[in-house]
Amino acid sequence: MKAASANLLNAIVLIGAGLYGYFGIAAADGSHSLTALIPAAFGLLFLIMHKGVASANKVIAHIVVVLTLVLLVMCTMRFIKVEDWNAKKYVFLACMISNAIALIAFIGSFIAARKNRQA
Repeated sequence: MKAASANLLNAIVLIGAGLYGYFGIAAADGSHSLTALIPAAFGLLFLIMHKGVASANKVIAHIVVVLTLVLLVMCTMRFIKVEDWNAKKYVFLACMISNAIALIAFIGSFIAARKNRQA
């Protein structure tokens, strides 16, 4: 999977997970916590930066990789904290898988770019 495709997929999953967490899970609890929208905000940011990633802009790609790594760590920490296997835990799992796939795609594209430069 190319880095731009992985970034787009990650953005869509994050936006969906954030909106579901806020309007679905939080609405059922009656606790509209704005922290549920953090993945959606990151997803929106990744969508905004998608054009730069697709055009192989190094600075934007590295910013997206760092943000993806930060979000992966955040989601992993929250995933571990949730004890019951409920909808909230599955949302964090989806975010973790999406971020991991994007991170692997970015690292693969960085390695390929370095090999092409050396050749």
